[in-house]
Amino acid sequence: MSFESLIAKRFLHKEAGSFSSSLVKIAVVTIALSVTVMIMSMAILRGFQHEIQQKVVGFGSHVVVKSQYLGNQYVADPISNHRDEVERIQQIEGVQHLQFFAEKGGMLKTDDQIHGIIFKGIDKGFDTTFFAQNLTEGRLFSFNDSTASNEIIVSSTIAAKMGLSLGDKARTYFWQGNNYRARAFKVVGIYNTDLSEFDEHYMVGDLRQVQKLNEWGDTLVAGYEILVDDFKNLDAICESITAVLGFDLTAVSIVEQNPSLFAWLDLLNNNIVFILLVMAIVCMVAVISAFLIMIFEKTSMIGVLKTLGANNRSIKEIFLRKSLTIIGRGLLIGNILALLLCWLQRQFHIIKLDSESYSMNFVPIDLNIWYFVAISAGTLLCCLIALLVPTTFISKIDPAKSIRVE
Repeated sequence: MSFESLIAKRFLHKEAGSFSSSLVKIAVVTIALSVTVMIMSMAILRGFQHEIQQKVVGFGSHVVVKSQYLGNQYVADPISNHRDEVERIQQIEGVQHLQFFAEKGGMLKTDDQIHGIIFKGIDKGFDTTFFAQNLTEGRLFSFNDSTASNEIIVSSTIAAKMGLSLGDKARTYFWQGNNYRARAFKVVGIYNTDLSEFDEHYMVGDLRQVQKLNEWGDTLVAGYEILVDDFKNLDAICESITAVLGFDLTAVSIVEQNPSLFAWLDLLNNNIVFILLVMAIVCMVAVISAFLIMIFEKTSMIGVLKTLGANNRSIKEIFLRKSLTIIGRGLLIGNILALLLCWLQRQFHIIKLDSESYSMNFVPIDLNIWYFVAISAGTLLCCLIALLVPTTFISKIDPAKSIRVE
């Protein structure tokens, strides 16, 4: 064991009852609470961003390819699902899945209620994971190989407004030119995403129903929905998709479709930075305060060590080792506490939210080990940098004066 380690260890175990011992405990608690706040803030805000992104993408995918031209009813012209672009898009690196869809605006009517809806038609190749995860009652509709399925799923918002339940007939009217067409669908499932802009209007069913209503052929769809494997690469993948499209097609990312929503989500990053900065400053102040008090309390010891031949570098190392112990204790307790709180919230959803205001009914948690590693390493680095200034006081202590004063 080195000289510095031996002195630091004895210094650690003989501090009980001194003024610095109380301040050391306060510093440990401060660092622990600050680290807990930083980790939980990161986990909650990232969880919130992830949940909103997942819900929006669940309805609209990452990229939508449509015709650039508008038809007679002010909607994009249909496009074929057999175009060469389909295969080219699927071969682009980062593209996870391509699926077809069509939408039709209409009116849902009961004996005493009328509600505007958008009927979203999908086929067998559609990734229904999102709808399956958000079902609150019933099941997903089934596809019939020979005829268009008459089954649909509706949101809990629409079901509550229109008094619909599983097994009910949903009488729906669609505009076609100057006339309308009536359809009676069977409700087999009810979903809830807590995203009011979608839950207020969308009902989902068989793509062939929309094709019949619009008098399209079996190969015509409103567009292609494309899912990517990494949201971070969305812009680059969208540019690659645009590069392989014909002159009559356009690709729009989910960010371009919902600019205000994603701008708001980006603002959350500023909140994360602000919280991390404030908590890092709190940790630095706590460590510096404890460090200075230890120096002032052990001034005579520093003088004795200098008299015995210890240089400033060795004495600084003794106090830095002591400070590392304080920081390490705080980081360990903070990480354990944050992990426990995050796990409890993730498993049991203890803290609830107003779904109408936050688009979810509980505080989401993104439990990522790298948050713990990055925040712990960053806190340690900030505290060590902050200690560079107070260590200079050690070199200014005159051994003759400090011993005489004692």
